[in-house]
Order: sequence, then C-alpha cells, then structure tokens
Amino acid sequence: MRFTVGPFLPWLAVAAALTTIACTASGETPAQTAGGRRENGPPAVPVATAKVDQKSMAMAVNVIGTVEAYSNVAVHPQITGQLTSVDFKEGDDIRKGEIIFTLDFRPLEAALEQAKANLMRDMAQAANAHSSSARYQDLQARGIATKEQADQSRTSAEALDATVEADRAAVDNAKVQLQYATITAPISGRTGALQVHEGNLVRANDATPLVVINQVSPIYVSFGIPEGQLPDLKRYLAQGSVHVEAAAPGETATSQGRITFIDNAVDATTGQIKVKASFPNEDRRLWPGQFVNVTVTLKVEPNAIVVPTAAVQNGQQGNYVFVLKPDKTVELRNIAIEREAAGDTIVQNGLTQGEIVVTDGQLRLAAGARVSVKSGPGGSKGGDARASS
Repeated sequence: MRFTVGPFLPWLAVAAALTTIACTASGETPAQTAGGRRENGPPAVPVATAKVDQKSMAMAVNVIGTVEAYSNVAVHPQITGQLTSVDFKEGDDIRKGEIIFTLDFRPLEAALEQAKANLMRDMAQAANAHSSSARYQDLQARGIATKEQADQSRTSAEALDATVEADRAAVDNAKVQLQYATITAPISGRTGALQVHEGNLVRANDATPLVVINQVSPIYVSFGIPEGQLPDLKRYLAQGSVHVEAAAPGETATSQGRITFIDNAVDATTGQIKVKASFPNEDRRLWPGQFVNVTVTLKVEPNAIVVPTAAVQNGQQGNYVFVLKPDKTVELRNIAIEREAAGDTIVQNGLTQGEIVVTDGQLRLAAGARVSVKSGPGGSKGGDARASS
C-alpha cells in the first residue's frame, strides 16, 4: 500500500523554516532553556549556607530554680510576760546577739531573789545539822548517845545537803528565766514583718512567732536536674569545673555560686534530683522565694568545631553535612558529632574551621550537585561567597 503526501509536504517545509528564523531573530538556540540560561545539566539548587566556626562552647544545663534563705528562724518567747520593748524596725538587718525584744522582767527578778534566799536559809540549816551530827557522833563514841540518835542526826544533815543542791538549781533556773526576758537575735539576717507589737502579753511557745529572721547573705538556690545528667554532674563536680549562675527573669546581671548539696535520692514522680547552690549574695540580688533562671556549666571546650544544627542531616551511615566546594558544587561529608547546644552542634571530626556547609535546601541535593547560594534573609552567613548562575 502506498501513501501520497500530496500538497501537504510544501506546507511542512515552510513551517520548519519559519521556526528556525524566529529563534535566530530572538538570539536563542534550541540548546537554551526557557529562562534564558544555558544548561549543561540539571539547574542549580538554591541553598543557604554557613561557615564552620571554632569557638569556646560550654556544656550547660538550664533549669528554673527557687531562692531559699540560707537559714531562717521564727522567734518565739520562752516565758510568759508582757512585751515591753521592740528594739528594731521591720525589715532591718540585724546581727547575731543583738537585743530585739524585751519582756517585763520584774517578776523574774523577784523569783530569783526568792530562790537565793531559800538557798541561804537551807545552807544555814544544813550547817547546823552537820554540827549536831558531829556532836552525836562524839556522844556515841563516849557511850552517852545511842547509835540510832547518831544515825538520825547524820541523815538529817544529808537531807539538808540535798535541799541546798535543789536550791542552787532553783537559783540557776531563775537566772535563766530572767535571761529569757531579753530576746536576742539567734542569727544574723533580715527581719520580716512584726507579728506582735509592744504592750501585748506573749506566752511561752505560742504558735505565732514574734518575727521571722531570714539569712540572705549567703543564700541558697534550689533546683532540680534530670536524673540522666546526674553522672555528668558528679564527674565534673569532682574535677572542679562546675560553676553555677543565677539570674532573675528579665535581668541580664547574674550571680555566681557553687553547688553545695546534692540530694540522696531521685524524685520518682519527676525523675529529677534536688540540688542546692550557695551564692554570696552580697549585692542582695537574690531574694528568698524568688524564681530564677539557673545555668549549671559542667565544662567549657575552648576550641570546639561548631556548625548550625540545621546543617546536620541523618542518613543510613550516620550524620552528614553538605560542604560547598569552590566550583559551587557540594560534597557529602560524613561527620561525628558530640552534642548539641543552643542551636549549634559540636563536631568531633569531619570538618575544619572556615569550610562552608549547607543549612537549607538539603532535600534537593546529592553529592556533586550544583548550587546557588541564596542572598538576603536565610542566605549565607559570615560573608559566604555568592554563586551566580
């Protein structure tokens, strides 16, 4: 069977010629793309990059802590009496041993004088009893007095000796009671709100304290760390490289401290272990009951190789990054990482300072792929070279 082209053949030739003339007039060739770029392969992939840096990196734990008074005492009266004077103002800083309250001591002075008088009376009676006992011993030796009389005289003298000792104890107790009428500060610290004012009757061991004293310099900060970080904390604490910083929310100034207490058990409900750090707090920046941001620095690596965490990818053979080469192609580089910290990843090996890695656009890349570095936000960092297509 034979087909005849007929009159259509001249029209096909004319159409091909017109297409060639149009491309030649516009300056394009069939080897060029629609975008006007000559392509010898796949188009360049737009990526963002960053430089590999070398800097000091701290291994730290960031937690929320609570400020606690180093020591606190609720002051209670130990005797019953009228409060005659308050020798401080609310919120004053006081020193240990300063007089802060005085009770009416007149009844206590009278009780002391009475105890002393009883002691002197019984001492005189005891002396007389001993003289009488000595006479009866002499009379018994001469056969004038009986043995029963001598024994009774000696027993009376010994009983009065015991009474004298009880009187001495009563005198000492009266002195102590008199001392309780003057209340001194048991610790150095800052006084709180006054609960009982001058003129009121206070009772021994009353439930309401007269005042609460908090020692705020030094001061504690209590916080919890995850149980998984306890071995690192103990190891670096033994090496002496651990230090603690605390700052109130919204403040840039920090206070420096050191860990002084690690609890002996992990809290089963939270999976954390309680830790306390001591701060000198001479500037009174930390205050009891306050919530603070705590940074526990375990160690500092002075020359760590660091890349943005966004540059690190995970594959079947482990972690890798795409490294930008001078010819604007990328190399797939396997790396070993140590840990992540604040958006950066510390690399053990596989990279050197100054190399450029891809931080965005990795999903479209393969080893040897040609790239173009995006400019503007999200583009290269640190003055990375821009590639023109």
